[in-house]
Parts: sequence; structure tokens; C-alpha cells
Amino acid sequence: MLPRQKMFAILLSIGLILLIYVLVRKKKLREEYSWLWMLLGAIIFIMSIWNGLLARLGSVIGIVDPTSTLFFSGVFFILLICLHFCVKISTLTNQVKKLAQKLAIIENFENEHHGND
Repeated sequence: MLPRQKMFAILLSIGLILLIYVLVRKKKLREEYSWLWMLLGAIIFIMSIWNGLLARLGSVIGIVDPTSTLFFSGVFFILLICLHFCVKISTLTNQVKKLAQKLAIIENFENEHHGND
């Protein structure tokens, strides 16, 4: 990895960690998800400093350029995050549907009993 690319990746990882810390402190990001992003920042930092790790990882998956390996790792992580959020959205959608059905039953029950008085 070229020195400029290495410095950019290091600064990016430190900036990401600091941003996540600030977002958690300001209650803009839940702590439940912050560890994933902190982990990403730490992994980018480690992979940026340790060129041998990028080269070995790249050779295992068939990528020649260490920068491409770093980019591929980031895209893979984003795919995992998207999958995680899709599962969460599906769960929440089911919960909202059940709550709406229960609310409709309660409102129907109340209307029937208040209408008879």
C-alpha cells in the first residue's frame, strides 16, 4: 500500500472511531450498534498498519493489490450490516403488525361495550 493510501486509511479509521464515540455520547447512535462500527474502525486501523496482513488476506481470496483487499473488506462488512438491518426491520415490521391487530381488537371490544351502556 502506498504511504498516502496508508495514511488516509489510518486517519479514516481514527476518524470513524472518534465519530462513533461522539455519536454515542450525544445519544444519536445506540450503544447496541456502536460496537460494530468501533470494531470496523479497529480492523481498518490494524489492516492499514500491518501491510503483511493485507497481503496475506489478499492472496487467500485472490486479490493482488492490498488497497483492493481493504476496499473489499469494507464492502463485505457493509453487506453484513445491511443484512443485519434487514433482519431487524423484518422483526420490527412483524411486531408492529401484531400490535396493530391487538389495538384493533381492544378498540373493537371497547366500542362494543360502550355502545351497549
